[in-house]
Amino acid sequence: MAIETGDSITIEYIGRFEDGTVFDTSRFAVAAENGLHEAQDNDEDDYGPLSFRVGEREVIEGLDEAVVGLVDGQETTVSIPPEKAYGEFNPEWVREYDAETFEGMVGQPPKVGMHVHAENGLHGDVTAVRDDVVEVDFNHELADRTLVFEIEVIGVW
Repeated sequence: MAIETGDSITIEYIGRFEDGTVFDTSRFAVAAENGLHEAQDNDEDDYGPLSFRVGEREVIEGLDEAVVGLVDGQETTVSIPPEKAYGEFNPEWVREYDAETFEGMVGQPPKVGMHVHAENGLHGDVTAVRDDVVEVDFNHELADRTLVFEIEVIGVW
């Protein structure tokens, strides 16, 4: 039977950017082949099938929609635009902080590439440190990207 909203499913997947670069996968062999497990300091136990309930917003919208109508054992490749993935880049989510204030909030001096967790639950990356200004980008790291997923449905219940 075809997958419907409300079904629980399990998939294997490979996520790529439009240029073919792998950014995420459920398969350790693919992660190892593409250097993901080293870059993210993961091991084989950190990879495995993804299970979710269709239509419950447990995954990005485009992936949720892409599995509807598929059947157990089916494989497909889908292209998901930013608005159905992690959104468009929003310049209003790039904030500037006084360096002293930033250090007081984070507890260490700012440096480009530093990942920070805001009290409101947002995560951001320091993108610039100039004079006494620290720039933090709170956009998702995959914002503004079209994502291509190779999906294999391995279970439906």
